[in-house]
Amino acid sequence: MSDRKFLPFALPDIGEEEINEVVDSLRSGWLTTGPKTKRFESDFESFLGDNVTALAVNSATAGLHLALEACDIGPGDEVITTSFTFTSSAEVIRYLGAHPVFIDIDPASLNIDVSLIEKAITPRTKAIIPVHIGGLPSDMDAILQIARKHNLKVIEDAAHAFPVGYKGKIIGTLDSDVTVFSFYATKTITTGEGGMLVTKDPKIAARASTMRLHGIDRDAFDRYTSDKPSWYYEIVAPGYKYNMTDIAASIGIHQLKKAYVFKDRRNQIAKAYLEGLKSLPIELPLSYLNSGDNAWHLFQIRIKEEAPLSRDAFIIKMMEEGVGCSVHFIPLHMQPYYRNAYKLKDSYYPVASKVFSQIVSLPIYTKMTDSDVSSVIEKIHKVFSK
Repeated sequence: MSDRKFLPFALPDIGEEEINEVVDSLRSGWLTTGPKTKRFESDFESFLGDNVTALAVNSATAGLHLALEACDIGPGDEVITTSFTFTSSAEVIRYLGAHPVFIDIDPASLNIDVSLIEKAITPRTKAIIPVHIGGLPSDMDAILQIARKHNLKVIEDAAHAFPVGYKGKIIGTLDSDVTVFSFYATKTITTGEGGMLVTKDPKIAARASTMRLHGIDRDAFDRYTSDKPSWYYEIVAPGYKYNMTDIAASIGIHQLKKAYVFKDRRNQIAKAYLEGLKSLPIELPLSYLNSGDNAWHLFQIRIKEEAPLSRDAFIIKMMEEGVGCSVHFIPLHMQPYYRNAYKLKDSYYPVASKVFSQIVSLPIYTKMTDSDVSSVIEKIHKVFSK
């Protein structure tokens, strides 16, 4: 593993370009939302194309919350999503007094099981939040068809899925109402903390833009650079504090330029894993599905039942060998809040429950060397051979 004694599960890949841009922001006097944030949004819109509007936020969680609010989700409404995700995908529903309706996952893709969606729709259902687990796109054509049939909003949780293609388009440019990306420290590109809300709907964009900063009708950057009286503003709604800082955007500007280079490297690592681990008693992840590709934010293997050790034992042994692994995710139906609030049982979600007991995320990030990757493969073989 190169010269490191321990290979962590994830590391960000920050270069001199990002550092210099941050220093430039510090020296400019603009630390919060300002010209660098505007530039990052503009660059992101150009990256995706297809006439999207991009709004930078301080987290993907914030973006999902803004998206639901802009789609008029409120008390008593129901939003369908998957149990096999991080709590952000569901907690934002609760922020608005609405209720998450969890359904099971497809055993191959680990994404939401499309065949179960219509069965979960009731007169109170207002939206669907598909989650692109690990960077593998959900079956968006089928989801969008169901949504149109039942007049539902679709908000893509694309926290893992940048950049990734789907049937000749890039996630973020489909016919969903909103797509939300994450730039958390471990994601495919990072701003430390941060995210991006993307939409083609001008009304959603306008509402999210207003709610992003306290419900003010003009953002701080406009107030301090406009030729109109800068002190005047109006509160038109009880908004939130979800804006991205220029310091974070400074990192994002240069991370975005490297997005496809980073993706290529993750693809190389994934291919090495797929080849090097195929003889072991594990189930390997899908490289693509539904004529899409994979962003490889995660490389998730599943320890088969006939394997000589359990998932938990595997993680411990890998730690002893100097390799950090993780688990994505503990399903929400197993979490105390959701289990108790909605009276959920493991038996309601047989696929997600079984997958959870088997799944492990291996290190996959751009700072890994070829030697690191070979060492991980070697140590996995060693652990199984024991």
